Amino acid sequence: MKKLVSLLLALLLVFSVSANAFAYVDIDTRRGKMPVVLITGDAEPIRDADDNTVFQIGALGETFDNVEDGNLKESMKNVLLPFLTKGLLGGNYDEYYEKLEQEIGELFEKVRLDENGDPQYGTGVSSGRRDSMLKENIKDEKDENGTYGCYDYHFWYDWRLDPMQIADDLHQYILNVREITGAEKVGLISACLGTNVCMAYIAKYNDAFPLELNGFGVNAALINGSEFMSEAISGKFRLEGNGLCRLFTDANAWGWLDVPELVIATIDLAEKSGALDGLSAFVRKTLYDKMVEGVTSALALATFFTMPGYWACISADRYDTALRYVFGPEGSEKRQKYAGLIAKLDNYHNTVSTHVTELMQSIYDKGVKLCITAKYGFQMVAICESDEVIGDQFSSLTSSSFGATTAPTIYDTLPEDYIAQRVAEGKGRYISPDKQVDASTCQFPDYTWFVKGASHSERTGYEDDILFGVTTADRQLTIDDIKYTQFMVYDKDAGTMEPMTEENCHTELWNADRTEDHPQTVLQKMTAFLHALKRFLPLFFSFVKGKITG
Repeated sequence: MKKLVSLLLALLLVFSVSANAFAYVDIDTRRGKMPVVLITGDAEPIRDADDNTVFQIGALGETFDNVEDGNLKESMKNVLLPFLTKGLLGGNYDEYYEKLEQEIGELFEKVRLDENGDPQYGTGVSSGRRDSMLKENIKDEKDENGTYGCYDYHFWYDWRLDPMQIADDLHQYILNVREITGAEKVGLISACLGTNVCMAYIAKYNDAFPLELNGFGVNAALINGSEFMSEAISGKFRLEGNGLCRLFTDANAWGWLDVPELVIATIDLAEKSGALDGLSAFVRKTLYDKMVEGVTSALALATFFTMPGYWACISADRYDTALRYVFGPEGSEKRQKYAGLIAKLDNYHNTVSTHVTELMQSIYDKGVKLCITAKYGFQMVAICESDEVIGDQFSSLTSSSFGATTAPTIYDTLPEDYIAQRVAEGKGRYISPDKQVDASTCQFPDYTWFVKGASHSERTGYEDDILFGVTTADRQLTIDDIKYTQFMVYDKDAGTMEPMTEENCHTELWNADRTEDHPQTVLQKMTAFLHALKRFLPLFFSFVKGKITG
């Protein structure tokens, strides 16, 4: 039961064409004449002053598993009592919000930041990571052939902190690498939360380009916002059974979670029977509108949204609403308490989030080579209204690719008349073989590659080939210059990446069938229910048999 609670709370809290063969540039070795600085996301553990791990995003469930049963029961009592006695009966949920934030906050005490968005208890990345980036500890990693590898210079940072603050450290690290190696310029490759840090660096040090950077690579970008974070923290919740089943299927296959098939089948049956919709409708009618802002604020401030690093993932158009949901209206007590944190959030929003397009254009105009790799083929985190858009779990493909047009949902392809129009305009080469993506509307369509079947959280060596090669090249390479076509598919089991074709493009681990998931007629609803029941019953009876015989 405790693991189930862990799983549910973890989900809630995390609101994480052919090219000319004779023109190919060989970039598949991940080594080159220029050093590259790599900055990634939030996988690095947060440690205390004694270098003990206090939190790691990939081990979120352990935060709950380590809680003693007695403490867990006491915490639940502390939260439920004011909910029942003063909330449901008296209509005043303030004490419930306070207790919820307090009890959840104790689990995240050492990883949360303070009211100014600064670390508590001396927490951060390991001392070893920090020491490795000191100028006196940086080495010239050039090999006997005079080449550098993709991972020689990894910039480590506390991903919770203000990207504008981290940008100064990144700038200094790049200067140090250039000085130690004697390189005039370096390549810069970023992924996930690291893309936000790089955008802050570009905003602050734009005048230093192109002197410092030869190329800038972006992988699984969150620069334009993460839909699931942006919507979940601004009241746009939608808990949908079909999406949960797909999410758990992805998670099981990639080893992120181990959700029993019976749990998935039970959720599916609840969805297809209408029970989940009924429960959702009841909650919305009775509690949701009354409680959504208070619960959002309590969970946000108890966990990840004292961290400017995650606020940087809130899309520009959701920012003001998210501020209100978490900190209340202008002049509120929480706004005053967290004034230092909010000042940092406002600075990033006004300096970076609202200027992403022009910042990218500005460095390109100065001669910085650009490379964008975006991913899709995974279920978006199923707690937000955009859970059925085409994306990579955390961000829509439109956001991470800087503007690609996609089919409306995972159930769809681009309309035939739309594709015909693009072909007539001479842009048919930008349509993906699965007919779900039009790359021609990207900000940089010729410098943007798409990988279907590779998850947001796990960058493949093939993606590094592209990013490393383009960011270290002596000219701007395009989708016509390298052996990787604009649309690729990744086979996790085989560990290979191939050009996307109409035959190999269906890499999803689930079947998105609109009639099955969203039946309209009585016959369709009955059929969907019977299919779900057929999946559920063998698993249920096997579970019961195991309990009896075991």
